[in-house]
Amino acid sequence: MGIVVVYDQGSASPREVIGLERTAPVLVALADSEHARLVGPLFEENCAGVVSLAEGDEAVVARLREYGAEGILTFSERMLADTARLAGLLGLPFHTPETVRVLTDKAAQRRRLREAGVDGVRSALLTDADGWPVALAEVGLPAVVKPARGEGSRNTVLVTDPDRGAAVVEEFLRDEPALVVEEFLQGADCAPFGDYVSVESAVTREGICHFAVTGKLPLAPPFRETGQFWPSHLAPGPEAEVVELADRALRALGVTHGLLHTEIKLTPEGPRLIEVNGRLGGNQTDLARSSFDFDLVALAGELALGRDVRPRPLRPERVHFQYYTPAPTAGGRLTRVDGQADVRALPGVDSYRLSVRPGSEIPAGTSTTLLDLLCGSVADHGAMAELVDRAIALLAFEFDVDGRSVPRTARDLIDHP
Repeated sequence: MGIVVVYDQGSASPREVIGLERTAPVLVALADSEHARLVGPLFEENCAGVVSLAEGDEAVVARLREYGAEGILTFSERMLADTARLAGLLGLPFHTPETVRVLTDKAAQRRRLREAGVDGVRSALLTDADGWPVALAEVGLPAVVKPARGEGSRNTVLVTDPDRGAAVVEEFLRDEPALVVEEFLQGADCAPFGDYVSVESAVTREGICHFAVTGKLPLAPPFRETGQFWPSHLAPGPEAEVVELADRALRALGVTHGLLHTEIKLTPEGPRLIEVNGRLGGNQTDLARSSFDFDLVALAGELALGRDVRPRPLRPERVHFQYYTPAPTAGGRLTRVDGQADVRALPGVDSYRLSVRPGSEIPAGTSTTLLDLLCGSVADHGAMAELVDRAIALLAFEFDVDGRSVPRTARDLIDHP
């Protein structure tokens, strides 16, 4: 009995994947990527079997059958389609290829949700810059332009001017085969918290279990995450509304298996769908471990093996949170970080570590690159907001940009990345 993990960079680390060995032997199918090749030797030393997808489906399937694969999963957005294909060849439960299509194609997902009457956010698909005027007429302004397939806020911007929109579309289509232009959802005033949440769900043949609603810290421009926390700040009524919306979305998309992460905007008119993701949410493993000593990666393994596991709702009595400083969109080489010891000494902080080491080059762009990860727990949401503000005030970074030293405080990077 083995669990196949189709691996590339995603929401579970190599260490966490290796930890699945406590559930069942782990068989790693490595993506044909530089990151996967770098961590491949680690899997070879610690897992029951490793195979590279570069060998081709026939060889990979034969090896996995030989190992005794009985379940399959992935923690990587970009590997969902490969995992669905392998699951079909192996006869193992996973998202169907059609479900993967609507989970990873943002235009197809919006269309399916509109047709099902779940959420009617206006959107248009663009494959050619000449289509911008038509998309603009269909969607209106302000609008969000983003890749039809993508992750981590790559090439995702808010457009408020038609001419700027035309320039953005032309620029992005040089790198992207297709873009989605969609209605901008104006958030409610939720300060000091973010105006969106996510719903975490486990799906089995027996049904859907929504085990957590994750509160969020405010986004950094244009749409980059800065943190999350359990439990959410929502009152029981509004929280039930977002869970019900996520439930209807999963059913409309035909999801029948695995872990799901659904992002929902909180607007003055009520909750609206941002998107449904067909895998575990980013940094959720640390959040679950710190607040409940609960292993979400092991839960994913149990689901992959077809076991009927229905996690109870995870609502801790204290507020457990994560904060991350976004990297500058201009990129550069990180040369210095100040304030680490002072942040670690703050009451309520459990840990603070860098995600990018000094000396590392950071690419330019809107993708969510996180410089650090601060974890902590406090008595209530007000204390969390105060502690995060204190930590932000202590942190400062320095970057080398084209040979010029550029100092930036954490607050600078959040407000003007």
